Amino acid sequence: MSRTKTLAAIAALAAGAGACAAPSANGLSAVNNPSIYSVHQPVVERTDFVLDLSTDAQGVSAAEIERLHGWFDSIQLRYGDSVSVDDSGYGNARADVARAVAEYGLLLAPEAPVTAGRVPPGSVRVVASRSTASVPGCPDWSSSDNGIVPPQNTSSNYGCASAANLAAMIANPQDLVQGRDGSGRGSASLAGRAIRTYRESQPTGRQGLPATTTTGGN
Repeated sequence: MSRTKTLAAIAALAAGAGACAAPSANGLSAVNNPSIYSVHQPVVERTDFVLDLSTDAQGVSAAEIERLHGWFDSIQLRYGDSVSVDDSGYGNARADVARAVAEYGLLLAPEAPVTAGRVPPGSVRVVASRSTASVPGCPDWSSSDNGIVPPQNTSSNYGCASAANLAAMIANPQDLVQGRDGSGRGSASLAGRAIRTYRESQPTGRQGLPATTTTGGN
């Protein structure tokens, strides 16, 4: 079972120079764009795969975990995917699913997206979300069809390369939609160690220059 959502990626592109601000994209089109704002922006699609697992008082049974592994393999679970649990079962089930997800190098997401249908009593619903980013309509050479491009307009293909490269290189396409907040947590001990090493290191010129001679050659 899967559900696809299409989200317009809000990718802020710096444009203009000095005090000039990028004009609004309202009313602009690929063939009528007198600004330096690109109308070609990445679009993010998210697909949710769901699987319901039976649970008992001990959590998820070994047979159900084996079925979960088979399901992960069938959807080719990989880096960039997000796995979460929508549970109405027993408390140990989440930890059992988290261990299975860890075998694929992933962490269990804290919250599950809304899916169709209710979770059966005594079951947990595992949701694997996969996002992809692309730039529809690129490349776009429509303004060159008639061989005439108004001098005040940018090319209809303007921005396609940058947007397509951004969509191809982004590790998590959902970051194009909502960004990511910094954790605000840093390692003070590591930062302090670097400063302490710098302060306590002996200057390289403290011992003076080595003695040299120009004699002794043939």
